[in-house]
Amino acid sequence: MTREGSAGGVKCAVVDAYGAGRLFPAALRRHGVDYLHVRSQFPDTNLSYVPEDFTCEVQHLGDVAETVAELRRHGVTMVMAAAESGVLLANELSAALGTPGNGMSRPEARRDKYAMHQAVRAAGLPHADSIQSSSADEIADWATARGTWPVVLKPVASAGTDHVIFCDSADAVVAAHAKISASTDRYGRANPTVLAQQFLVGEEHYANTVSRDGVHQIIEVWHYYKRTVPGGRSINDYEDLLPLDDPGGRRVADYVLSVLDALEIRNAAAHTEVMLTADGPVLVECGARIGGGQMPDVLSKCVGTNQVDALALSVARPEEFVSRAREPYRLLSRLRCVNLISETDGVVPSAEKWSAVRELSSFAGLVLGLPEGSPVPRTIDLATCPGAVYLTSDDPAVIEADTRRLRALERGGLYAEA
Repeated sequence: MTREGSAGGVKCAVVDAYGAGRLFPAALRRHGVDYLHVRSQFPDTNLSYVPEDFTCEVQHLGDVAETVAELRRHGVTMVMAAAESGVLLANELSAALGTPGNGMSRPEARRDKYAMHQAVRAAGLPHADSIQSSSADEIADWATARGTWPVVLKPVASAGTDHVIFCDSADAVVAAHAKISASTDRYGRANPTVLAQQFLVGEEHYANTVSRDGVHQIIEVWHYYKRTVPGGRSINDYEDLLPLDDPGGRRVADYVLSVLDALEIRNAAAHTEVMLTADGPVLVECGARIGGGQMPDVLSKCVGTNQVDALALSVARPEEFVSRAREPYRLLSRLRCVNLISETDGVVPSAEKWSAVRELSSFAGLVLGLPEGSPVPRTIDLATCPGAVYLTSDDPAVIEADTRRLRALERGGLYAEA
């Protein structure tokens, strides 16, 4: 997109508009903001992308000065990461351009999960006990010395549930370390160093936020509910949107605001996952970008705004955003996001087969990760989840009944080949 009369002369460089980030250009257009696309060196190209949203794209080839010179030539005044792969590059570009950005005392803490937890620890906030190492024996010794199992191993800078492995013995740690070290992450990069953390017991939540000039707006707080699938793995079953007067939701929201400050997230969207333990909230991880799997229109009907639109507003009219950010959201209607689960290998259903889902009385929206007819593996993690269905109603009993009906449709052959 290139046009005259952009809001306040603002021009935004959108870094990696993949996944939920693909929704950001349309929001910028609605707010009258000119924009262009910056593609990082290692985007997750498995995620959706809408190239026709852009008339100008800058490919970053590793030289920040060269990319900055190109952005200056285009008159860029703001840089925003849309996806996880763009977080570090957006930080570097913004700092070099001198545009409003995030703090740069430890920018790696917004991608490297070990550095992230160290930053939270340094701020005096509750945090998970962690270690990172290229040595499986070092991590096994650490886990054995802790004496509490299981522990969690994962890549230090991937996303989602990619190679997240729960280990209940030193031998399991060594095997998991070997598996992770031999793999590449979702962005095609090697995993020479592995992160290990204590297993957090509690109820998992997440909050989506937007920040401008250090002022944070809590857009939404959700409560995860999980289920166990064959093989003993735990996957996301559904998530419920919480009112901010929910005691757990309020504790999570307050903690998240402190985490954002600890990570110096000042001008960005963020998706922050938190475990509400018996001792209080503890960070799982935080991504300084738009949260995944969104249906902005549905959320706006339930809380009056959404993260994508709020981020665009923060770019277009920061003063207006800041004035709104101080007002807590109010739940206008209950909302549940049901993660689709295929218990066997199958295919993405045709539009005709989805009709029974769309006829659910509380149906509000459907988000699919793959096109119709694509293979669907048995769901064992976030990466193999076919998509999500949003249900909304003033009556929680209706949502519960429709959730059961949706699961019955899945078990009844929703993903079976025609």
